[in-house]
Amino acid sequence: MTSADGTPLRVGVFGLLGSGNLGNDGSLEAVLGYLRAEHPQAVVDALCGGPEVVATRYAIPATRLHWYRGEYRTASRAGAIAGKGLGKLVDVFRTAAWVRRHDVVIVPGMGVLEATLPLRPWGFPYSLFLLCATGRLLRTRVALVGVGAAAIGNRPTRTLVRWSARLATYRSYRDALSSDAMRAMGVDTARDEVYPDLAFALPTLPASGPDKLSVPPGQVCVGVMAFHGGNDDRARAEEIHRRYLDGTTRFVRALVEDGRPVRLLTGDEVDVPVVAAILDAVDSPLVTAAEPASLADLMKEMAAADTVVATRYHNLICALKVGTPTLALSYAAKSDALMAQMGLDAYCHPAREVDADLLLEQFRALEQRSAELRRTLTERNLVAARRLEHQFTALTTALFPAADHAHAHALREAP
Repeated sequence: MTSADGTPLRVGVFGLLGSGNLGNDGSLEAVLGYLRAEHPQAVVDALCGGPEVVATRYAIPATRLHWYRGEYRTASRAGAIAGKGLGKLVDVFRTAAWVRRHDVVIVPGMGVLEATLPLRPWGFPYSLFLLCATGRLLRTRVALVGVGAAAIGNRPTRTLVRWSARLATYRSYRDALSSDAMRAMGVDTARDEVYPDLAFALPTLPASGPDKLSVPPGQVCVGVMAFHGGNDDRARAEEIHRRYLDGTTRFVRALVEDGRPVRLLTGDEVDVPVVAAILDAVDSPLVTAAEPASLADLMKEMAAADTVVATRYHNLICALKVGTPTLALSYAAKSDALMAQMGLDAYCHPAREVDADLLLEQFRALEQRSAELRRTLTERNLVAARRLEHQFTALTTALFPAADHAHAHALREAP
């Protein structure tokens, strides 16, 4: 892929990538797969939260998102507060300099336009606004691709998110709720499209799946989360977390009492203490834990299981993508929307109010329909894959020169 003067087009990817969240990295992996397949001559680099991880894992140059290294630590001392404040100013120039070096910048998926988890306006929303504003100023095309959005109560955060979306060159959403939320916040979404989450474009496991002989019969994967409520729940965060942990632990204990092996899974590094707490509380050889390093690792675990119960959004996607019957511990409307999209809307349970007895009832009802639901998931996954093919075609049309369209088409048609 080259520009009008024959030089390779420069493509940047932007976000909290390489920072320990497997869902974010999975979205990046999907976009890199698209770029390498359709635009192999593009020169790609990243401005991201974990540059060392991104550079090592994905073999692209990567730059730290923030000048101030303590950006995501709570600032209580005067020096730290001053460092954060100075960092906000320095990041204006750092972001602009990085954006200037690119023809196109892609924000790959992620819930960048929502605040369903605790979020400060001067954290990532500010960084995203800098990206989109400098992109518009410097005439670099910025694309928000398959992103998540939700209504935001905090006014500064809402303002930054709204203007970020308005200033972007291209927008698409991972569900209709996201599109509706941006419209309600004053963004014109008439030309924006809705597609399945980018993670559905990741490679599918071979039909034979992982070696099930190494997996105990009847195994249940339970994906846990360091859940403390949303942005508006800060005053009750510990109470919400305790209730979630207690209910999930009781559910795992009930499975063990039924003789079911349980495999605990995470989706972010911050979830590890939750796994440790459940292992300590249940204390049974039937409960084990995995340390997945990617969405591919999660999919292998979930493909080998009989059933999945999961909280994190991308844990749900992994389970649904490999066709394993899944019950969602839902912490936001996006989880309910995903389950409905995949035909499992009857199997959602509120993460804020985990009732172990009711959850066990829903789990047993899910397992009774296992064969039927596996067929449903196979059909819905085919639909998602086709829709994402349209997403990437639309992205090429919106972002890359017309001369490159013929090149991409030729690659697709080549034997």
